[in-house]
Amino acid sequence: MKRFPAFDPPEYVEWTPEANLVAEFGKRLRDDEDRWVEIEALSSERLLDLYRGLLRFRLHDIVLQRWVKQGVITKAWLGTGEEAVTVGAVHALDRRPGRDVVGPMIRNAGACHEMGMSLADMLRVYLATADAPTGGRDLHIGDPGLGIVAPISMVGGLAPVMNGYALAFKRSAEDRVALTWIGDGSTKSGSVHEAFNFAAVQRLPVVFVIQNNQVALGTRLSQHHRSPDFSGWGRAYGMPLISADGNNVLDMYAATRLAVLRCRAGGGPCFVAPQTFRMGGHATHDVKEARETFESELFEYWGRRDPIGLYEEYLCQLDPGNRERLEEIEAEVLAEIETAAEEALKSRASAVVEPVADAASTCYAGSP
Repeated sequence: MKRFPAFDPPEYVEWTPEANLVAEFGKRLRDDEDRWVEIEALSSERLLDLYRGLLRFRLHDIVLQRWVKQGVITKAWLGTGEEAVTVGAVHALDRRPGRDVVGPMIRNAGACHEMGMSLADMLRVYLATADAPTGGRDLHIGDPGLGIVAPISMVGGLAPVMNGYALAFKRSAEDRVALTWIGDGSTKSGSVHEAFNFAAVQRLPVVFVIQNNQVALGTRLSQHHRSPDFSGWGRAYGMPLISADGNNVLDMYAATRLAVLRCRAGGGPCFVAPQTFRMGGHATHDVKEARETFESELFEYWGRRDPIGLYEEYLCQLDPGNRERLEEIEAEVLAEIETAAEEALKSRASAVVEPVADAASTCYAGSP
């Protein structure tokens, strides 16, 4: 894929595949028979659709970075380097309207377009236009009709909400699953623990993805978490936990697929615990601070494991003819993103949000 020196992390700009990492990518899939069965069942088109999703997510974030540099917006929250955790999980669900539901964090924006939301609408939200899904009044977007539950600022706060969906599915005997992502930092909030326990006791059809990107805002995992990972949490809450390589989209897909199948079979909730890394700041304004939080070697380690680059090479080794097809897909997605960005920018002039003249009087209108 094309690299963008002005926007990509420096480790991605001159990215080249390392043979041992590409081999490791494929070996991980084949080493687990149950996961390999799910991956082998994917058609060529579905394998390429996963690639489209990864690209769409990366390029959506690059548009936001471009707008920050141009002064169009002041900041953006990105999923750079973590795309596979979102795209792999979403593609393991039934994405048809009226079927499974997702509750993304803001860093899982890729879940929105992969569940069917318009890219132009997603970008309009950042521009705060009146024709954005939120009417220009909030950055957290969703669409119940597409199965997307809007996130809230308190990361992890959707865990009990998704339990509510799952409880409704169970009580009405619907073959539907709820899924949400929870950052490693937000696992320290009380509502998250209550949600885990409730889901386990009630045997709800819900999947909790513990997205361990090793930093919460600016706090390293080792500063707030005693264990090196979350592998013991399944036993603690009485539900299965499936670990995954968060930079391997097929491993993430297969792990989530197994969790979803368990839910559909009435087996109750499941954790999926991918390990990945945030290749930037909490948002675009504090990249320098993020770079000072970790040693440069850690960025280099994860930079060599770019989830899109590795998946490209895997697909090309699977079928050398895929190289040309991937180039065509990249051109298609680039055009899709640029068209969406142009449409969104037009809304800045045609769909301006009218300011509230007197917020206080509006809030208390009709009060005695």
